[in-house]
Amino acid sequence: MGYTYNHDLGTQGMQKELGLRDDQIINKFNTPEDAECEAALKELVEQGCHIIFATSFGFEDYVVTVAPDNPDVTFCHASGWQCAIDDLDNTHNYFGKIYQARYLSGIAAGLKTEANMLGYVCAKPFAECISGFSGFYLGALSVNPDVKMKVMYTNEWNDPPKEAQVAQALIDLGCDVLGQHCDSTAPATAAEAAGVFHVGYNSDMIGAAPNASLTSAVWDWSRYLTLAVSNLVEGKEIPQDFNPGLIEGAVNVSALNEAIIAPGTAEAIEAARAKILSGDWDVFEGPLKNDAGEIIVKEGETFIEPASSPSWEHILEGIEIVG
Repeated sequence: MGYTYNHDLGTQGMQKELGLRDDQIINKFNTPEDAECEAALKELVEQGCHIIFATSFGFEDYVVTVAPDNPDVTFCHASGWQCAIDDLDNTHNYFGKIYQARYLSGIAAGLKTEANMLGYVCAKPFAECISGFSGFYLGALSVNPDVKMKVMYTNEWNDPPKEAQVAQALIDLGCDVLGQHCDSTAPATAAEAAGVFHVGYNSDMIGAAPNASLTSAVWDWSRYLTLAVSNLVEGKEIPQDFNPGLIEGAVNVSALNEAIIAPGTAEAIEAARAKILSGDWDVFEGPLKNDAGEIIVKEGETFIEPASSPSWEHILEGIEIVG
């Protein structure tokens, strides 16, 4: 129920929206981020694919290797940056403002915590992850000025045993609400077993942890896939870099767990949603300080990601990296 699962849901949504047959779509699952990816891309070209979506960060080196030799095939890569700045007409990057959804989900965490200590199970010390947990923390802070957060890395995108281990370590450090940027429901089930609460990623995780999971930050990848395929069919240009957010419906929060959310959660989330949808406000609004107390976004200014690939790498004041 993680990242790849959600991309597949996006494919299914695009297929339904455009009325494509099953035999018009080829999926290659369990592709590693090594030379097997290059082989998979070449196989898709040989199978007659007109547009190829590569969904993992580590696939991009192989996309930019295969694309120049196949100018009649369109390549779209999620989460990378190389395709956005190269001079090829057939390569594109896409991702999205998931930090906006994380901000909304952080509100649920900030209102629920009694210890005023959040924990965050995080895959990698990359900007994609740091941007996300920063947004999550700022959402919590917006409704709870006393809240702090501890972050611990698993150093793997998908390792359920390690995710459960890290979740328990954070609980042992006094965290009573967990967030996550990792691919399984292990943090959710660990939270439930320990009697604390949880905010998920990619999928609604209430079914996995009905007594712990408050909500999740989720993607709708079908928005981009539908745009890209439609533009290809209609002969329109596909943006070389595409970074949709809440306004475009590409990110959101899943259903709130009405049985356990704190009073006022829905109202606070909707108020924040309205601010973002107005187009006049975004998550990284100053003044913001890093963990050394230095101003990184001045009062009256807002940091806006310059491209779809996140670049925010600041550790905010109030966040502690513990492992």
